[in-house]
Amino acid sequence: MASFITLEGGEGAGKSTQAALLADALVAQGLPVLRTREPGGPPGAETLRGLLLGANEWSPLAETLLHFAARAEHVAKVIRPALDAGMWVVCDRFYDSTMAYQGYGQGTDRGVIAQLTGYLGIAPDITLVLDVSDEVAAERLAQRGGDADRYERLDAAFHARVRQGFREIAAAEPARCVLIASGGSKEEVHSAIMRKLRARLTLPQTT
Repeated sequence: MASFITLEGGEGAGKSTQAALLADALVAQGLPVLRTREPGGPPGAETLRGLLLGANEWSPLAETLLHFAARAEHVAKVIRPALDAGMWVVCDRFYDSTMAYQGYGQGTDRGVIAQLTGYLGIAPDITLVLDVSDEVAAERLAQRGGDADRYERLDAAFHARVRQGFREIAAAEPARCVLIASGGSKEEVHSAIMRKLRARLTLPQTT
């Protein structure tokens, strides 16, 4: 049976790395897998990604609505069709990121975000919330090189609020969310993720 898995966390938590490792592990077990990301997915959502991560300065509500516009496209044109086709979907960020970044981080009304989330009509089967200390996150960001996107350039207080937001989201929804310490090596974090998945979902075989 298809499953919808999301990975969440702040900057430098290792989501993209772990999403790739997880997708590869599931494929190795013979499962049909789609790996995708937010904001992004179909062409329209990728266009909105460029606007959101670029130099534009949006009001918090406008930014929230743009994220949900991209997400609605993503769900309608990529995620739901893949699930309907029996694929496992591994998504790097989903609606919890909007609650953490725009709700906790920027002060958008969390009730509005929750209402918009309800309109999507879909929820992940399991959400892996990667949690890393501010110090480790900063080290990882420094090692990336290249130009930082707009979120990465925001101050430490913002990122502290985002981290706290993710922790509160995970605590409030333990049936869906699993908090995973992601300060170790990528191999250690991947092993922890696979243990949690085996405990929550039916996988073809152990890894």
